[in-house]
Amino acid sequence: MTGAKPAVAVLGAGSWGTALASVIARNGHPTTLWGRNADQIEAIDQRHENPRYLPGIPLPHNLRATTDLAHALDGVGLILVVVPSHAFAETLELLAPLRPEGVGVSWATKGFEPGSGRFLHEVAGAVVGEDVPLAVVTGPSFAKEVASGLPTAITVQSDDADFAQTVADVLHGPTFRAYTGTDMRGAELGGAMKNVLAVATGAADGMELGLNARTGLITRGLNEMLRLNQAIGGRAETLMGLAGLGDLVLTCSGDLSRNRRLGLALGRGEKLEDAVRAIGQVVESVQTADEVMRLAERHGIELPISSNVRAVLHGDITPAEGLDRLMAREQKPEFE
Repeated sequence: MTGAKPAVAVLGAGSWGTALASVIARNGHPTTLWGRNADQIEAIDQRHENPRYLPGIPLPHNLRATTDLAHALDGVGLILVVVPSHAFAETLELLAPLRPEGVGVSWATKGFEPGSGRFLHEVAGAVVGEDVPLAVVTGPSFAKEVASGLPTAITVQSDDADFAQTVADVLHGPTFRAYTGTDMRGAELGGAMKNVLAVATGAADGMELGLNARTGLITRGLNEMLRLNQAIGGRAETLMGLAGLGDLVLTCSGDLSRNRRLGLALGRGEKLEDAVRAIGQVVESVQTADEVMRLAERHGIELPISSNVRAVLHGDITPAEGLDRLMAREQKPEFE
């Protein structure tokens, strides 16, 4: 890019929103982070730290923070939404009348709209308009590592290839590689399903079933992702890249993953509500498991691992019973 770098508004001051805002600010863009918690926003703006979500990690001094959404959006050239999926539609409704004309909307939220099961790009199109450039930012990325400046690679997917490149240019930097593509549906499916599958691998590790079991669950979980992705019209190569395989491996094996930690706790015999309370942040898999299975049922796709995760999360079976169900399934060809 040439000339002055466009200003960016990042909406959502949790760990991931703060981390991405830090990347963008370090790349030299005037960056404003918006959030609702006044004390947290003051700490980010004045003390350059997010003590609740990223304690001890210094934030760029050129990163500003505010609770005033109109101020955050004033004069920006790009909007990046980073809120939990249950707050996604509401946040879009708030920003829609304040969005500067011609400015596209991107998001790093993962999951589906709770209740309706809609893909987030469908929600965005309905709220801000189909004519507005839209993009999803996804891939294997723990917020703590990104905020600390550790090397990371993600992908930006949009129906508008030029807009995908615009978003990637804002994010791409010395320690943060941003690739591009045009498969929003496949990318969003990968970002959602990996949270469900991470519960399965976490539970297996919590039951001390070994590395073979973990690897088997990751591999067969990828198979579930690919089959559902084909049914909804996504591209196989999308899920063989950062948005699918990359995010799946990270979330299923890294203990910074909230969904993996939930699975670990369940595998050790802890109650769901106690595990969620101990994690202290939104755990997307609880809601996402329902939406994944509703989507699969609409398309007539069988997802053994995901369906057992849903049953465990609803308290219908224990993780050990889920394992027994999977191991007792009829023998079959690996690919069919």
